[in-house]
Amino acid sequence: PKAVPQLADAEEVMRRIARRPGTRYLALVPNERGLERALAAGCDAIALFTAASEAFSQANVRASIEETFGRFRPVAERAQAAGLWIRGYVSTAFHCPYSGPVDPQQVLSMADRLFSLGCHEVALADTIGRATPRDVDRLLALATRAFDPGRLALHFHDTAGLALANVMVGLDHGITVFDAAAGGLGGCPFAPGAPGNLATERLLALLAGLGIETGVDREAVVAAVTELRQSVPGIGARA
Repeated sequence: PKAVPQLADAEEVMRRIARRPGTRYLALVPNERGLERALAAGCDAIALFTAASEAFSQANVRASIEETFGRFRPVAERAQAAGLWIRGYVSTAFHCPYSGPVDPQQVLSMADRLFSLGCHEVALADTIGRATPRDVDRLLALATRAFDPGRLALHFHDTAGLALANVMVGLDHGITVFDAAAGGLGGCPFAPGAPGNLATERLLALLAGLGIETGVDREAVVAAVTELRQSVPGIGARA
């Protein structure tokens, strides 16, 4: 909450969400204090997040990559003991806003370390929305040989309008889990120039057009976005 004041009432938001069987309710957890907050709020899943870029790690969590993994170990152990499902994130998997293009081998190394900690799934994140379909294809050609595609996810922002094209590449490589946010909410104060996340309604429209069933109620998502537009300035712009 100190670094990102918008998260100060995260527990209250989580408590008010109506729970559905078969749905995971996940919180990003940077340290043991974050895990305690997640458990108190009734989360049944957590996400640990590191970066493939040392510069971004320092800016995002004020710690080196090695320091973040040192923090993760006790968190992962406690989460496993509590029966929580764990996702890992590799931020800046394609480009870093501070140091430029990222070596795919560094991304694979971070993903491997997250799996070794006990993560059930690892998401590769285009944190600033600079990845092209060629970038995604190059990384996934390596990642899907190193890991089960069923344990990988993708996280895109649409800075350059390529997020949906990148999703298509992910689908071609057997990836079936993609992050999205209603109305394109999101963003990161430590990722200069990055807009919000890929909009859920745009992702659902693409998947419906491809004949892929998601189980998500598109009309309900659109209704939620309409309500958001009335209360949050800027919602509904390109995400």
